[in-house]
Amino acid sequence: MWLFLAFCSAVLLGFYDVFKKQSLKDNAVLPVLFLNTIFSSLIFLPFILVSAFAPHILGDTIFNVPVAGWETHKYIIIKSFIVLSSWIFGYFGMKHLPLTIVGPINATRPVMVLVGALLIFGERLNLYQWIGVTLAIISFFMLSRSGKKEGIDFKHNKWIFFIVMAAIMGAISGLYDKYLMKQLNPMLVQSWYNVYQVFIMCPIILLLWLPKRKTTTPFRWDWTIILISIFLSAADFAYFYALSYDDSMISIVSMVRRSSVIVSFLFGALVFREKNLKSKAIDLLLVLIGMIFLYLGTK
Repeated sequence: MWLFLAFCSAVLLGFYDVFKKQSLKDNAVLPVLFLNTIFSSLIFLPFILVSAFAPHILGDTIFNVPVAGWETHKYIIIKSFIVLSSWIFGYFGMKHLPLTIVGPINATRPVMVLVGALLIFGERLNLYQWIGVTLAIISFFMLSRSGKKEGIDFKHNKWIFFIVMAAIMGAISGLYDKYLMKQLNPMLVQSWYNVYQVFIMCPIILLLWLPKRKTTTPFRWDWTIILISIFLSAADFAYFYALSYDDSMISIVSMVRRSSVIVSFLFGALVFREKNLKSKAIDLLLVLIGMIFLYLGTK
C-alpha cells in the first residue's frame, strides 16, 4: 500500500511542478511562494479547528489532527524551516531554467536520501533496487550533457546551484520526515508545518520583497497559484501516509516520488515547447527504467 501511495504522490507532484513553472513565468518569486503557503494553510486549517473544538466529527479518521504540545510542535517548526529553504531555492531555480532540466535534477534527490537512509535508518536495498538507483545516478550525468546544448553550464550557472541546493534541502527534509513519521501523526505534521510556513514567510516578504518590489519583476496574479497548493497538499498527504507504514522505506518512497519528472517532462515538451527533447528523453527513459526496477525490488 505504501508503494501505491508513493506513486500517487509522484503523479500529483508532477502536476505541482507544472503549475509552479507556469505561475513563476514572468512573475515575482517570493509573493508566489507566500501565497502558496497561505492557500496550503487554508486547506488544512478547517481540519485543525474541527479536530480541536469538535473532535467527535473527525474522530478516528485519517483527517483528524491530534492536539499536541510544544514538545511536539518544535519538531514541526524545524520541518517548516527545512522545507521553506528548499522551496525558496527551488522556486528561483525553476523560474530561470527549463522544466525539462529542473525535473531530472530533482529526480536525483533520492540518491542523497538513499545514502542517508543507509547510514541513519539502516535500510538495505536488494539487487533490483540498486540497479534502479544506479540508473538514476547515470541519468543525472547525462542530463548535464543535455543542459550544455542549451547553453546551460552546470558548473557556472547559479540557477543550477539553486536547484541543487533545493534538492539537498529536500533530501534532508525527506530523511527528517521518516524520523517524524515514526512518532507523529501524518496529519498533525502536514497541517501545522504549512501554518508555520506562513509566519516564517511574513518577515521574508516584508524585509526582502516589499522594499524592492518596484525595481524587480512585478507580481501578477495567476490562477495556477491556487493549483500549486492543491496538488502539493494532495501529494504530501499521500507521501506522509506512505511513510507512516512500518515497513515503508524512505529510500524507495523518495525515489518513486521523483518519477514525477515524467509528468513535468511531458508538459515541458507539449505545453512549454522546450528544446533538445530527444536527448532529454533518453535521460527520462533511464529514470523510467529505474522506477521499474525499484518497483520489482519492492514487490
